[in-house]
Amino acid sequence: MDQTKAPMKAKHQRMTLVILALVAIVAAGLIAAWALRAQANYFYLPEQMAEQPPAVGQPVRLGGMVQPGSIETMADGVTVSFMVTGNTDDTIPVTYSGILPDLFVESSGVVAEGSLQADGTFLATNLLAKHDENYVPRELEGLEGHEKAEEYAETVAGLE
Repeated sequence: MDQTKAPMKAKHQRMTLVILALVAIVAAGLIAAWALRAQANYFYLPEQMAEQPPAVGQPVRLGGMVQPGSIETMADGVTVSFMVTGNTDDTIPVTYSGILPDLFVESSGVVAEGSLQADGTFLATNLLAKHDENYVPRELEGLEGHEKAEEYAETVAGLE
């Protein structure tokens, strides 16, 4: 009695390859997600920080809008305090020492990197100012659309 296995049909071979490929893709996705889990940079909104504050001293990011009328420069001329507000009436006081980004103004978006202090103040070590879709660099203000494109092309050509 000869017990030789019959070869797999072409249809079964293709099905096996497809299943193996899908398993490999899912495995690669899971490995990538696991490896990048610590690299995700989320930020707290003011209402989230007020409701469930992070541990004192834990490095986090706070994102929201700079409350109008809240920017105050301290006597040293380098330290700035302001309030960050979100979708609700919750506000978080922020203190930052350093050079402010050019786009940092009242009612603009801001992401502050730092930590929450015991007194409820957020001590920022870095500020990232956000702009809307209507942003135009200072160098290009007052120029028409085609002039902006020409100026940009000249600037980029000068960098090459």
